[in-house]
Amino acid sequence: MKIALDATYSLGEHLSGVGLYSREMLFGLARARPEQRFRFCYRPHRWLRSFSDALPSNCRRTLLQEPFGPRRPDVFHGLNQRLPRLPLRRAVTTFHDLFVLTGDYSSPEFRRRFAEQARDAAARSDHIITVSAFTARQVGALLGVEAGRITVIHHGVRKPERTVPGVRGNLILHVGAIQRRKNIVRLVEAFEKVSPEWELALAGSAGFGAEEILSRIEQSPCRRRIRVLGYLSAQALEELYARAKVLAFPSLDEGFGMPVLEAMARGVAVLTSDRSALPEVAGDAALRVDPCDTDAIADGLLRITRDEDLRAGLVRSGLEHARNFTWEQAVERTWEVYRRLAG
Repeated sequence: MKIALDATYSLGEHLSGVGLYSREMLFGLARARPEQRFRFCYRPHRWLRSFSDALPSNCRRTLLQEPFGPRRPDVFHGLNQRLPRLPLRRAVTTFHDLFVLTGDYSSPEFRRRFAEQARDAAARSDHIITVSAFTARQVGALLGVEAGRITVIHHGVRKPERTVPGVRGNLILHVGAIQRRKNIVRLVEAFEKVSPEWELALAGSAGFGAEEILSRIEQSPCRRRIRVLGYLSAQALEELYARAKVLAFPSLDEGFGMPVLEAMARGVAVLTSDRSALPEVAGDAALRVDPCDTDAIADGLLRITRDEDLRAGLVRSGLEHARNFTWEQAVERTWEVYRRLAG
C-alpha cells in the first residue's frame, strides 16, 4: 500500500499533544511496517523546517500544497482533523477533540475556521479515528458521522528511557497550557486552601484567556507558593514529574488528557475531572472531582495532600493502569484501519 500522512504538526520544539501523536504515528508506522512506503506530507509553512527531520529509509518527504500533493496514495491520513483539498482515493482523519465547538475556549475567528475544517473532514473521510469514546460521541452528535465510520484508538504513553533522579516533595503539578479550558483559576482558588507546606507548579505555555488567569495568580495570597514555569523541555518536565507527589488536572474539557497517563506512568498520584474524556482515560486510578465546583476541587486536594495511604494507592493503581496504553498498540490498530479501507 501507498500511505500518505499529513506530517505538518510533527515539527517544532514545543510540540502539543497533536504534535506528539503525529510523531508517534509517523515514525511508529514506519518502524512497524518496514516493507511499506510512506509519504510524510508537509504544508508550505513547515516545508523548509521539515528538512531538519531525518526520515526513516522507507519514507519520503512531499509538499502538501493545495491543489497539489501526493499522487493518489491508497490511503491519505489527516492526523489533525482536517484534510487537504485534493482528490483522494481513500481518506482517514483523526479527531482529537471538538471543544472549540462546545465552549468559549477560543476566538470567534479560530472557531469559524476550525468548524469549517472539521465539517469538511467529517464529510470527506472514508473513516474517522477518534482518540476516545467521548470524542467519538461528539463526532457523531455534532458532525453527523455514523458510528460505523468511526474507530476509537486511544493514545499511548511512554515512560522515560532512564529514571530521572529526584526526591518527591510537597509539590502539586499541573501540565498543560495556561488557558481557560484547563480550569486553572479554580485550581488556584482550591490550592489556596491547601496547607502552606505545599507548592503548585504550572508547566505550560500561555493560551486563550491567559491574561485573566495570570492576573488571578498575581492576586493570590499564596502567590509565593505558585510557580508559573511556561513551556518546558522534555527533560525539565521529567525532572518535575520526578519531584511531584500530585498531578492536578481539573480540566473542563479534554478529548483525551495525556498528562494524566504521563503522571501515572511516572508514579505520581492524579487528581482530575469527572467529565469529558477524563474518566475514560483515568479509570479508577485517579481521584476524580467536579471541575465546576471549586470546593470539590479543594476537598480533593486536601484529601490527596493529607492522606499518604490514598496517594500510595493511587500511585500503585496508576502505574498498573498506564500499562494498558501503548503507542505500539495504537500504531497496529491504525494500520488495521488502513488495511480494511484499502481492501
